[in-house]
Amino acid sequence: MTKGIVFFDLDNTLLNADTKLDNEVADAMSQLRQNDIVPVISSGRNIFEIQTIMDKAAIDTVVSANGSYVINHGQPIYESKITDEQIERFSKIATEHGNSFVVLNDQTSRLNKFTQMAQNAFDNVNSPVPTVDANFYKTNPIYMMIILTDSEDDFYRQTFENDFTFYRNTPFSMDVVAQGGSKKVGIKKLLELPEYSDVPTYAFGDGNNDIAMLEAVDHPVAMGNALPHVKPYAEFVTTNNTNHGIVNGLKHFKLI
Repeated sequence: MTKGIVFFDLDNTLLNADTKLDNEVADAMSQLRQNDIVPVISSGRNIFEIQTIMDKAAIDTVVSANGSYVINHGQPIYESKITDEQIERFSKIATEHGNSFVVLNDQTSRLNKFTQMAQNAFDNVNSPVPTVDANFYKTNPIYMMIILTDSEDDFYRQTFENDFTFYRNTPFSMDVVAQGGSKKVGIKKLLELPEYSDVPTYAFGDGNNDIAMLEAVDHPVAMGNALPHVKPYAEFVTTNNTNHGIVNGLKHFKLI
């Protein structure tokens, strides 16, 4: 019987400064399962990007792509696609402004053209720059995009206010999902399943795209290293992700 469910952001939350999973955190995930509490990854990253982390943590339930693609025990239960027409309009504007962008699904990602900003963005999260293929979206489902820019936030939000929701998660990029998309939406889809009905919910996060997630659960937790404007959304602020933040937060709620 499921006694609770805990949602974990990845970067600067579940992962360390090298975007790796510490052994003590992997052990904590095991302890949660032993206590009949389900650990769930809730991330802006996509499934293909985090398989190694999922394997080490033994987690198979994921709210990915900022809530746009959700799996439960390895099986898809929800997806929110970006249309070809939307991508084509977005591509036109991005090209006019000299910005490259990435399209992503649960299997892989593709860059429309290489730029130094793309290199900077993926270096920032310790990931390789995707392969260039400007036509990938024409034959594959797309759940999320990433616009490579260190500014122009307001311009893109205003230009595509009826199409997309934007989350700046690195100094060099913004995540782009279908309008209204969020981790909160993905979490609600998961919690509609009978196995999760009427169980206490918890979440750990640090960034802009975590605010909606913190609003979606009974017990929101901010990391000590969270952005200052994120912390007021939390019931409890734990220590930094590099200072046993996950373990300390779980112990605070007596989950492990």
